[in-house]
Amino acid sequence: MSDPGRQGRFGEYGGGYVPESLVAACREVEEAFREAWVDPGFRGSLARLLAVHIGRPTPLTPVRRLSAELGINLLLKREDLAHTGSHKINNVTGQALLASRMGKTRLIAETGAGQHGVATATVAALLGLKATVFMGERDIERQALNVFRMRMLGAEVIPVGTGSRTLKDATSQAMRHWVGATEDSYYCVGSVIGPHPYPWMVRTFQRVIGDEARGQCASELSTGVPDYVVACVGGGSNAAGTFAGFVDTSARLVGVEAEGGAGAALGRAGVLHGARSLFLQDGHGQIVEAHSVAAGLDYPGVGPEHAYLRDLGRARYVTVTDDEAISALVRLARTEGIVPAIESAHAVAWVIRAAGAGELPSGATVLLTLSGRGDKDVSTLKEQL
Repeated sequence: MSDPGRQGRFGEYGGGYVPESLVAACREVEEAFREAWVDPGFRGSLARLLAVHIGRPTPLTPVRRLSAELGINLLLKREDLAHTGSHKINNVTGQALLASRMGKTRLIAETGAGQHGVATATVAALLGLKATVFMGERDIERQALNVFRMRMLGAEVIPVGTGSRTLKDATSQAMRHWVGATEDSYYCVGSVIGPHPYPWMVRTFQRVIGDEARGQCASELSTGVPDYVVACVGGGSNAAGTFAGFVDTSARLVGVEAEGGAGAALGRAGVLHGARSLFLQDGHGQIVEAHSVAAGLDYPGVGPEHAYLRDLGRARYVTVTDDEAISALVRLARTEGIVPAIESAHAVAWVIRAAGAGELPSGATVLLTLSGRGDKDVSTLKEQL
């Protein structure tokens, strides 16, 4: 999990499949990021904002009651405690600083569960930038709280009514909009998807999760590293950032997808949103609409680096049903007083299922990245429970 080179390739995956009108824009972003990442001034500014505005490092929390019930040692990396309530703010802060460095005055973003949109609106307000966020109409309905937060922060939220009216379509519309706005606008991609350099750049900004957790585990555990590292996967940015901190260790990496959006577990190679990766497709190679009770996992594919890790056998990708995720969310809430986002609850659900089935050995240490908190999901939970 390092620099994929100028072509942005992770094995057969990645690349930059964009219209000619965006080739120069993507190259501009890549050059700016390469220059910024070796600049101590840029890295220092980012580190300061991560500390004083976002609240990093986030804690590593032992969940003692649930661990005792499951017969394992479960540790949560608490991205739900970061400012705005999820891991999305790590990546957005880095990209927004980059946009300012490039002289851009507006951020364009897509969002599903709304957390990336909220993070974009938040950092735009902090840095004095404008923000335009594209969001599917279905997601606007089920994530009304985050829509209100974005607008309160000064962002323009544009509903997308095409296709499934969810994250895939919001991403497509954001990319179309960027074509005509590259001069003054920066496309702030929310996950490890899209054309090069975004999968690599987003993972690099999110690596703070894995690097922090690696250091915290070294202090907390006699072995120094956990037996398993688990995270939910939609596009896959929180998982990629977490895995990057442990890919060179003996820890087993497990990405947990929604059963209806399992690009890594069930997808086939194809191209969408500027990159070659694994996507849900029909027999004619057309993208199949994804489904998940979690808006942030409602995406028909996975980032190209996850596809590469799967092919290498370095990471395993499993699926969880909507019902399992909701049940796990309630169980974590009632045993530990922590209400996770439904996305994060998918990872919790797999750990519960694997421990119950004996797939996780008794006494195993499991690090799970809790990517976000569940405030945004209250209306959905009221319907489900």
